[in-house]
Amino acid sequence: MTGQGSAKPRSEEPARRPGLRRELRFLETASVSIGVMAPTLAMSVTGVAAATALGRAAPLAFAVAALGVGLVAYGFVRLAGEFSHAGSVYAFVGNTLGPRPGFLAGWALLGTYLVFPPVSIMGVAIFGRAFLSTTGLASDADWYPIALAAWVVIWVLAARGVRPTTRSVLAFEVVSVCLILVLMGAIFWRLAAGTAPGGQTLSGDVFVLPPGVGISTLALAAVAGFLAFAGFESAGSLGEESLVPTRMIPRAIITAVAFGAVFYVACIVAQTLGFGTDAAGVSAFQDSQAPLGELAERYVGTTLAALLDLGAVLSALGAGLGGVTVAARMMFAFGRDGLASRRLSGVSAATGVPQRALALEMFIGLALLTAFRLAGTSALNVFFYLATIGTLSLLVMYVLTNVAAARHLGRRSPWQVVAPAGGVLIAGFVLYHNVWPVPPAPYEFFPYLVAGWLAAGLVITIVVPGFSAKVGGGLKQATEVR
Repeated sequence: MTGQGSAKPRSEEPARRPGLRRELRFLETASVSIGVMAPTLAMSVTGVAAATALGRAAPLAFAVAALGVGLVAYGFVRLAGEFSHAGSVYAFVGNTLGPRPGFLAGWALLGTYLVFPPVSIMGVAIFGRAFLSTTGLASDADWYPIALAAWVVIWVLAARGVRPTTRSVLAFEVVSVCLILVLMGAIFWRLAAGTAPGGQTLSGDVFVLPPGVGISTLALAAVAGFLAFAGFESAGSLGEESLVPTRMIPRAIITAVAFGAVFYVACIVAQTLGFGTDAAGVSAFQDSQAPLGELAERYVGTTLAALLDLGAVLSALGAGLGGVTVAARMMFAFGRDGLASRRLSGVSAATGVPQRALALEMFIGLALLTAFRLAGTSALNVFFYLATIGTLSLLVMYVLTNVAAARHLGRRSPWQVVAPAGGVLIAGFVLYHNVWPVPPAPYEFFPYLVAGWLAAGLVITIVVPGFSAKVGGGLKQATEVR
């Protein structure tokens, strides 16, 4: 009697509420946060901005940024320690501030991860073209076929299941980071031995602001460093797939931020010293289009430069994989709660992947890439246009999540408000300086585009019948089956 009575609910539950597979260990969980951050790709494009603002003290921008990101991440760590959900911030904010703010936080995150995978695909195209040029295989390859190939690879790998996906992300990033470590080792070795190609030497000046450069300039330069950490929160989307999510996900976020802090600062130190801390070296760094490639050619040879391009390709593929994983889980969560088509909550019996949500994410990415190709937009512009849009939406989500953490933790002790309040200020500061002073066209229009996306999310919270009940019931049910 007991066995028959308990069998019926178990047999009905999958049909009523499809579930994701709980199978990820710590490294697999952490790989998504690290992979979406794409350390190799970040170090290939962000150092020049810091050098332009701070000269030889560019590493300070990343050191300060790491402290700021630590404050922002604190709220995520605390909330992820209590709530586990495929919608990550949708549940973090929904369970603390209420259904509408929760949905808006999830909607903002979805806006980011609709465009971040195409950004990553453009990273594959940009560095894929560089690899083909460096190796002499093709001097001016069209970016679109390379992007299409990356799109196919990402979909194939993401459709295999979350465990193969996370392992692929980890493998791609390990290989690419190791290539940069080889370059860093070569630079420091030759600097210490006094055999640097331009007579550069080891120097502690990289941690001293040049004369005339003030704290305000350092704070603005740290904005560029802050953006290199974007994606640290991605592990939160694995709340229903990690084995012990309330332990693993906070540790994964901490690991991603800590790794980024150490790796970024060390890498920018190597780049700054590699070019040199004198006026000529600083100018060369500031004018460099591909600092890692240039340094590889100077200190090791063309072969390493080509391998670093290939490493950036792998890093971008990993970031794309992580990005589509996050977006598909958010769509799955919205579909499950009836805030979008319930078909999006369908899970493959063979792989455990929300396949319809993944397919929608992939086709949106393809549509964006194709539209830019038809418009004749250059690969680099596509990369920065979409990256800017995604970052603005992400920063809004950072603010909302830290407001939620401040309120939630403040109920226990006023002192626990301090760190998330600092996170709100940091994320707000970075958001402000991404919209003011008004950037040149077309970047000046992107804040309005993001505002329109958020306004559409607000409209959804108003027009969906029984919105609050659907969100509240969905979040409660997800917590109960955790």
